[in-house]
Amino acid sequence: MGNEIQPADLGFFCALASAGSLSAAARELGVSTAAVSKHLAQMEARLSVSLLNRTTRRMSLTPEGELYLEHARRILNDIDSMSEMLGASKATPRGLLRVNATLGFGRSHIAPLISKFVREYPEVEVQLQLSVNPPPLTDDSFDVCVRFGAPPDSRVIARRIAANRRLLCAAPAYIARRGMPKVPSDLARHNCIGIRQGEEAYGLWRLSSGRGKSATTQAVKTRGTLTTNDGEIAVNWALDGHGILMRAEWDIARHLRSGRLVQVLPQHHTPDADIYAVYPQRHRLAARVRAFVDYLALSLARQASADQPADSSAAGTRRR
Repeated sequence: MGNEIQPADLGFFCALASAGSLSAAARELGVSTAAVSKHLAQMEARLSVSLLNRTTRRMSLTPEGELYLEHARRILNDIDSMSEMLGASKATPRGLLRVNATLGFGRSHIAPLISKFVREYPEVEVQLQLSVNPPPLTDDSFDVCVRFGAPPDSRVIARRIAANRRLLCAAPAYIARRGMPKVPSDLARHNCIGIRQGEEAYGLWRLSSGRGKSATTQAVKTRGTLTTNDGEIAVNWALDGHGILMRAEWDIARHLRSGRLVQVLPQHHTPDADIYAVYPQRHRLAARVRAFVDYLALSLARQASADQPADSSAAGTRRR
């Protein structure tokens, strides 16, 4: 049959590459590991090239496998886009939706919303992957990435789905023991809980005051005895009274309302961390993507409204 590429091979190889192993792909496809191995061997025989390097412990793509995967994903996405543009999927969102989100926010907010979303749209199959750092924007492994901050890349669509800001906070017990900072430079004398995430400068906190032309920003080098790459752990350490933490309002709002944490230096502003849904330009017409992003935006807006205290003038409001 020569170097024939069969349409069924495209989806099979994408599933195999995403699964990471023959056995994992077999479970996902609902077949035996032997059947997956046979299908792969048939593909390689037809193409006369090796697509995977296989050992007893792991597998990796060969250069030819990388090329095959890149084109297979693009072809399958083009087929989906064509179907959606022709109206086949506009009425009812359906198909596979691959979502990426950060560990803490994904676990506490995105996963529960997905649980509700699939009940409303039962023909959509969702795969959620959580990661410390967002995947590269050129990576075609996900349909929607939920991330903090707008990406500086015009090749993708970045829709702001919720306002968010980072706040400084600490447990009342810590403040009673060490005192409340009055100015940003006071932070250098406090135990500050560090979070190593993304490409942000570790241990350097930027605080601004004033507005317009009178606004000033001060960078404070902080230090502390506790550091982690997991935001939930950092919040728990702050609740235990170990130090001052800078964290997104979405993660600590309930603790501020209950009084388990108090805001530190509230008159100073820290960098915004608005929440964005990021997806490729070619998915702008995909019904499953549009429905999911709309659902996220509406659900987070409702949650933000419900979280607002009765006296918003005293407690402050979420802002960009």
